[in-house]
Amino acid sequence: MENRIFFFSIAISFIGGLALFLYGIRVMSGGLKKAAGSRMRVFIERITDNRYTGLLAGALATMMVQSSSTIMVMLVGLVQSNLMTYVQALSIILGAEIGTTAMAQLIAFRIHEYGLPVFAAGFVLNLLSRREGLRNAGEAIYGFGLLLFGMSLMSGAVAPLRSCAPFIDLLRYMENPLYSILAGMLLTALMQSSGAFIGIVITLAQQGTLTLDAGIPMLFGANIGTCITASLASIGMQRPARRVALAQVLFNVTGVAVFLFLIPWYADVVRMLSPSEGLPGTVIPRQIANAHTLYNVFMAVMFLPFIPFWAKLLIRMIPDNPGETRLQPSVWYITNSALSAPSLALSYARAETARMSRILERMAGAILPVFTGSDMARDQVFPELSVAGGIRMREEKVDYLESKVSEYLIAISRQELGERESLEAFALMNIVKDQESMGDSIESLLQKLPKKKREQPFGMTIEGKADLATLHAFVCHEIALLTVAIQEMSARQASNVLHGSSDFLELSSAAESRHLQRLRTLPESAMTHDIHMDILHAFEEMHHYCKSIARSIVHQEAGSQRTGRA
Repeated sequence: MENRIFFFSIAISFIGGLALFLYGIRVMSGGLKKAAGSRMRVFIERITDNRYTGLLAGALATMMVQSSSTIMVMLVGLVQSNLMTYVQALSIILGAEIGTTAMAQLIAFRIHEYGLPVFAAGFVLNLLSRREGLRNAGEAIYGFGLLLFGMSLMSGAVAPLRSCAPFIDLLRYMENPLYSILAGMLLTALMQSSGAFIGIVITLAQQGTLTLDAGIPMLFGANIGTCITASLASIGMQRPARRVALAQVLFNVTGVAVFLFLIPWYADVVRMLSPSEGLPGTVIPRQIANAHTLYNVFMAVMFLPFIPFWAKLLIRMIPDNPGETRLQPSVWYITNSALSAPSLALSYARAETARMSRILERMAGAILPVFTGSDMARDQVFPELSVAGGIRMREEKVDYLESKVSEYLIAISRQELGERESLEAFALMNIVKDQESMGDSIESLLQKLPKKKREQPFGMTIEGKADLATLHAFVCHEIALLTVAIQEMSARQASNVLHGSSDFLELSSAAESRHLQRLRTLPESAMTHDIHMDILHAFEEMHHYCKSIARSIVHQEAGSQRTGRA
């Protein structure tokens, strides 16, 4: 009976401390992400193909947000969005593994005794600061204080176990490396935080209940278990994004396989490189923290030169699907090698911009059938997608291309340009921005489709559909005209859009007037009024962006002519 009360008391104290520890990690990570998360994303996005800067970026980013899982999920998202290739992500993964060791090093210094003062300081900073940056910093600090206080509770809870025979017998099983790796893997996967599990390992070591030889394989297991978060995040994503999650698994499993039979030797190396004397309960924790750091640094050094090999292996394991590749946003024409020849680079940017217009043609052409119900429910080019799915896929392409073409045009503008080239670069910048806004208008209208489905039993009137079809055809024709105008930067073609503006306004006004007349007599018009007006206004927005694009082309041509006369 006494033993039951003894273990129950320990369990309650330990679980309470663990809960506080995990909550502290969450609060600290949240504060750090608010303070630096968006900057970390931009920082990582700008990493080039240089694997060494990628390694450094991964390490620094993970140290900043104190969560390799956050960085991995971010990488999966960046690759899914085509803002980064999966090959670029490989070196960042290795850096992220190094970054996770910073927390273990801090914990090993037995600073958990100062948890409450740290919490108080952070809480006061968060409460009294008016600047958002300082409030976020305060949140991160008091989260760190909670983490330390939780460790203090866990440390006090496990102290009596040093003389507990059943617990000592359980730890003997942990001397088997396979059991230790399995325990570390499962517990880390369960908590989805390698930092939390390593904190528990160091806490046990501080109380003298865990040796270095038993702790090292637990660290190995934690490295494998932490892969669960990125693996879950990659489910249902495109193949390059899934390769990122698989790469983390391969790196960590391969590293553990290499070190598994070298644990006694590795433990001797760590003891040789770590302090052998110190305060009670500090030597083994310091050695475990060093073992964690040295292992991940060695992993990075071992794998970094072979990034090309891993990239090829990942493609073999998850090969490209030609159909899926066509669905992914990508550039077709622009290339950095042309930047030294601005005229050539501008022609590539113009071709990519015209391609954006062709994508918008397909989006615009499909949007009305989605609402009127006259489509075959499948995309004409990609039958595996619904019509709505095809629109969403193309909207992602337009967003991606707007970002890439804008960056390319900015790079062109930094070259030595003539007046005509400068005017064209500026005009194209405005055009791609208007194209992206037009894509957003179509996507915004598509988001109202569930509402239309609720009203489907009533449907639109034949007259209402005819009015919308007329406006729809007019806008689609304008976009087609602009595709040709952009390809040639032709003011004559663009002027046709501007000259037809008054015709569109007359059609739009007449369609709205007839709809209001039907509202007085036809119940179905009243039931579909909101969605009818939403579609009408979306077409008006699209027409507005068409006019803006046409003006950019006309003004560019007029400016070029003035320059020529001068």
